[in-house]
Order: sequence, then structure tokens, then C-alpha cells
Amino acid sequence: MLSPFLAHLLSVVLLCRIARSQYSSDQCSWRGSGLTHEGHTRDVEQVYLRCAQGFLEWLYPTGAIIVNLRPNTLSPAASLLSICIKPSKESSGTHIYLDRLGKLRLLLREEDQAEGRVHCFSIQDGALFIEAVPQRDISRKITAFQYELVNHRPGADPQSLSAPCQPCTDAEVLLAACTSDFVARGSILGVAETDDQTSVTVSLSALYRQKTQVFVSGGGRAKRWTGFVKMPSQCGVKPGEGEFLFTGTVRFGEAWLSCAPRYKDFLRVYQDAQRQRTNPCHLDTD
Repeated sequence: MLSPFLAHLLSVVLLCRIARSQYSSDQCSWRGSGLTHEGHTRDVEQVYLRCAQGFLEWLYPTGAIIVNLRPNTLSPAASLLSICIKPSKESSGTHIYLDRLGKLRLLLREEDQAEGRVHCFSIQDGALFIEAVPQRDISRKITAFQYELVNHRPGADPQSLSAPCQPCTDAEVLLAACTSDFVARGSILGVAETDDQTSVTVSLSALYRQKTQVFVSGGGRAKRWTGFVKMPSQCGVKPGEGEFLFTGTVRFGEAWLSCAPRYKDFLRVYQDAQRQRTNPCHLDTD
């Protein structure tokens, strides 16, 4: 038979395990349950996520939570970051606000989340204040989204996934060739327009780098890859002859274009930098 002390200790351990099962965080992602807020619906829980990407899932939302999204290392460049979130199409039960020094600005209504569209904002705009919408039945409500911290090219819109439409400078081209999520040589096969973005079908003769597999090999002896690259519709891209150096970022599994000079122009810039020994990296251009 357990002593009163051991029985009390065992009950504390069990309670801790139950609490852990209702709340979990690994610094990159967070899962929580509004059931832990029952009886405390006015409480506001603070959530801290310190990764370049991750997700949040709040089951049966009640009350509110404040989500602080930050990089895992502090530097002066961190203030230039943007945060992009992509709600699940099943996300519901809350309104999402930006909270800067206690002042709230609506970012997403409950009904907006079902569109599953990406929304970006500057890291200086504050934390996310996620407030549950009062309702009788919370059993089918789950708020869920993915997030990514984005390092934009200078002049880019912090509320957009894409780079500005103006051409890159020679220095920006060289840097993009060395630091982008994807770097490839290829041509444009087709262009498809939607209301706010353009999807470009590309065929690649050389794939120097891809962070994730956004371009797939066509097989056969001649190595070629195909895929899609996104950009704003106002960039006005059209199918054309010739080869380009495609560079850009991968966001939520999609390739977004940044610098895309004609390949012959990139080669000239690259070879000039090679002669002057100012190249930030080496690419096999043969």
C-alpha cells in the first residue's frame, strides 16, 4: 500500500503527463487545446516559436493565445525579416490579429482562413493575437497554419512572398546564384495567369541547386528537369526564346522567382567577377 506522500507524488506526475499531452511545443511548432482554457476563458497564453519554419495547431479554441514568432538567433538583420503564414483550408474558430504594443490590427477573419492563401507581414508588426470566436460547439473547430520567416531582397514588399519585378543588379545576381534556394539554367515553356500571380512552366538544362524537390527530372539520357516558378502578375512575363538563370526561394513547397537574368548576361557578369576574383562562390558553367 502506498504511503500518503507517494500517493500524492504519483498524482502530481500523472497530472503533469496529462498537461503535456494537452500542450506540446518543440520551439518550431506548437499544438495546444482550448480544453485547458475551460473555466479560464479570459486567460491569454503566450506561445514562443523560434525557428525559420514550423506550424501551429490549436484544437477547440477558447479564449486567446499570443504567438511570438522569432528567429533562433538575434542579429541586426532579424529586424528586416518578414513572417508568412499559410492557414489550413480547414482552419476555423478564431480571428487572427497583429498585436504591436497592445494595439490590434485584423489580419485574418475566421472565414478568410478557409481560402488557404499566404499572408505576409514584417516581423516589426508584432506578434499574432489569435482570439477564439465564441460559439456553443467548439468540438469541430481547429485553427491551424504553417509559418515561414522570409529574408526579402532589398526593395521587396514585406507583405509579399515574391521579389520586386525590377531587374537585379550584377551584385544581386552573383549573390542570388550563391545563396538562393534554387539555381537553374533553362527556358520558359509556358505562362499561366491568375488574379494576383503568374505561374511559369520551365524546362531546365542544368540544376545547380534546389533546397527541396520543386523541379523533377524527366528521365532519359539527356538530363532535363521541369517545374513551375511563381511571380507577381504585374511582372508581365511572357514566353520567349533563349535561356535564363532562374534563382529564387522555396516557400510552402512552391518556387518563387527572385533574379532571372538571361543566361548569356549572367555568364558575362560571372566571368568578369571570376577574372577579378570577386565571385562569392563557384558554379560549374561549362
